[in-house]
Amino acid sequence: MDLDPVALTTLSAVVQEGTFDRAATRLRITPSAVSQRIRALEQALGRVVVTRTKPTRATPAGEVLLRLAGQWDVLVGDALAELVPEPDGTAYPAVAVVVNADSLATWLLPALARAQAELGVVLELVREDEEYASDRVRSGSALAAVTADPTPVPGCRLTSLGAMRYVAVCSPAFHRRWFADGPRATALDAAPIVRFDERDRMQHRVARRWARREVDPPAHVVGSSHGFADAVVLGMGWGMLPVEWAAPLLEGGAVVVVGPRAEMEVPLHWLSARLSSRTLDVLTRCVTEQAARTLTPRSGRTVRPRDDGTMGGS
Repeated sequence: MDLDPVALTTLSAVVQEGTFDRAATRLRITPSAVSQRIRALEQALGRVVVTRTKPTRATPAGEVLLRLAGQWDVLVGDALAELVPEPDGTAYPAVAVVVNADSLATWLLPALARAQAELGVVLELVREDEEYASDRVRSGSALAAVTADPTPVPGCRLTSLGAMRYVAVCSPAFHRRWFADGPRATALDAAPIVRFDERDRMQHRVARRWARREVDPPAHVVGSSHGFADAVVLGMGWGMLPVEWAAPLLEGGAVVVVGPRAEMEVPLHWLSARLSSRTLDVLTRCVTEQAARTLTPRSGRTVRPRDDGTMGGS
């Protein structure tokens, strides 16, 4: 059977916009035309590709087609870049890349900027927790991702990038109030934490080392990497900060390490569609080169608290 690229574009719009009406507005056609295209695609395939719910969601068959739609867009963009090397400023191919907030705030953006300048594409940066980023690529809503999930995805390449290093810190006043006797289980149950969102469990995993059981502390949710760090410095709660941010704060006395074994490494990988595509090749090269310069190899130094509350490596 032949798959109509227009139908694939329509399916992508329906899933991304969440309703047939909004997809029609985006595509500048009527909702009836959107429905007819999706129905024709389903009849040709013999399977339902999208749920008629709000928001609409791709079925497993639809996810396969969404991956194809994204790959088609990239390949068309690559071809047009060769055929029309000087863009006229009216249209640029769009590439969706899933990124976690801390990577974007610390090391990743220069790599993406270099890739964008070289390719002339529009990058749609989709913010997602690094442990769930692979799901976006698997579902077809993105072509590449920075992910902490080492599980291979069919039709994709998985490249190790290194690790981001974090350390548990809090303000000195917060430490005196809650952890004067160390991070004991009762204190960890009561002392507030700062977390990025409901999926952020990094603080809980480190607390489990100290408490030797699960803890359930009150939590401030701060969905901004810089805001997260500010909340910790201001004494709202304790939290895991990237080492490169924590180091000057520790040296200056704005924060102290919560307790022993306060460090954690989060291994990161670059997941991208397995395509012969200049766009993905350039993105992969820029991201892996930047990671090699900035991330820690898995065998790198760990971060240990000194007696004065600053950090040392070993």
